[in-house]
Amino acid sequence: MSPSEKTNRYTEISQKHGDPWIWGIYIMLLIISVVESYSASSREIAAQGIYMPIIKQCIFLGVGAAFVGLLQRVDYNKPRFLYIMIPGLAVITVVSLLYVMFFGEVINGARRAMTLVPGLVTLQPAELAKLSIVTILSYIFAKSQKNQDISNKGLVAAAFAVGIYGALMIRSGLTNTLLLIAISGSMLLIGGARLKKIGILMVFFGIMFGCFFIIKHNNDKKEETFKETQREMQFEARADGVIVDKDDKDNNSKVARSGTWRNRLNEWWHSDSLVHRPITPKNQQEMFSRMAQAHGGLVGVGVGKSRECSRLPLAFSDYIYSIIVEETGLIGGLFVLLLYLSLLGRAAMIVRRSKRVLPSLLVIGMASFITFQALFHMAINVGVFPVSGQPLPLISKGGTSIFVISIAFGVMLSVSRTIANYGNKKNKVDETPIIEGLDAENPTEIPAKNVWK
Repeated sequence: MSPSEKTNRYTEISQKHGDPWIWGIYIMLLIISVVESYSASSREIAAQGIYMPIIKQCIFLGVGAAFVGLLQRVDYNKPRFLYIMIPGLAVITVVSLLYVMFFGEVINGARRAMTLVPGLVTLQPAELAKLSIVTILSYIFAKSQKNQDISNKGLVAAAFAVGIYGALMIRSGLTNTLLLIAISGSMLLIGGARLKKIGILMVFFGIMFGCFFIIKHNNDKKEETFKETQREMQFEARADGVIVDKDDKDNNSKVARSGTWRNRLNEWWHSDSLVHRPITPKNQQEMFSRMAQAHGGLVGVGVGKSRECSRLPLAFSDYIYSIIVEETGLIGGLFVLLLYLSLLGRAAMIVRRSKRVLPSLLVIGMASFITFQALFHMAINVGVFPVSGQPLPLISKGGTSIFVISIAFGVMLSVSRTIANYGNKKNKVDETPIIEGLDAENPTEIPAKNVWK
């Protein structure tokens, strides 16, 4: 097949189904997810049976694939789609975040989830928030374009949206808030904002976060002092003479996160001395994850032959990358890393062909969300970042994360399909925005004849 025939075939596939590169990355991640999530589920097998973990994961991936197949055929210009993805998703996200903040289930030391169907379905609103902030910022930046720059009014609106989401998410995990800021920064760059404005916004968020941390730390100290005073007054003696605390359950009902953050940061700062420390419940995640990676070496021990998956807590979710490195070695770990980086690179290629800023921001925002989350997960596993819970997109177990990532892939494919049809006489795509004010031109557009190669 000649180069021109390959280009024509590539363009034809993109016009019908969306970008083939994105499809390839998505399918490869699905394969890795099925293999590695089952390999890393030793602890779940002991409790649920040998087949139940993989059956649940395949169900989640199957539902996610249905989302991708449905969304890639939807024209993102449709008002109904935009209203569902922007204000509709924002309302659901804020309400669920508020509920979890006060009544959510405690998972790994933080209020993270809410139960939808007891024993079957739970929802982690922080995952929804990452998806929602991309759609909100895409809308704000598209509406506030001015001379290939974002207006001050648009920056204020964006800062307000990120600030609200960050405040609602920070109690469920510090890395979620940092991830939110990273996504926002990448979208600011693509939206055409000047570096000076981006710098001012980042300084503002840094000051706000510092103030929040100081206030939270002081409140936690006061709460601990108050509880200590209560404990001295609320002991009672049992019949066998043992002294017990009558309100022990009440004293542990609230989750204080600033102390957890300080301890994790301290452990991370001194992580170079882990080799000299005994394994304890507090450091077993770091210890076993490093042991798994060291055991893998260059080429790994082989798929399904992990030694640490039965000892490493949360090997099937927060630490699945360590199991991947153990089983496939440095080569396998780098391959997974390149998959996510390729997704971001492909999104950048699609942005080059986009005529308007809204689809550009949707594509780069979704790709940044997925890639940054993957990088955060890997950085935590290898010790670059402090310990925190962050799933590896589409590979770690967890229904909410898989569904949200699948929706992000579906949106990217939808936009790429629409962009590929620009100028296609056989399958015309209405390039006029349905909602007034979303016709701003893409400031990063670089026309190229063979960009789809």
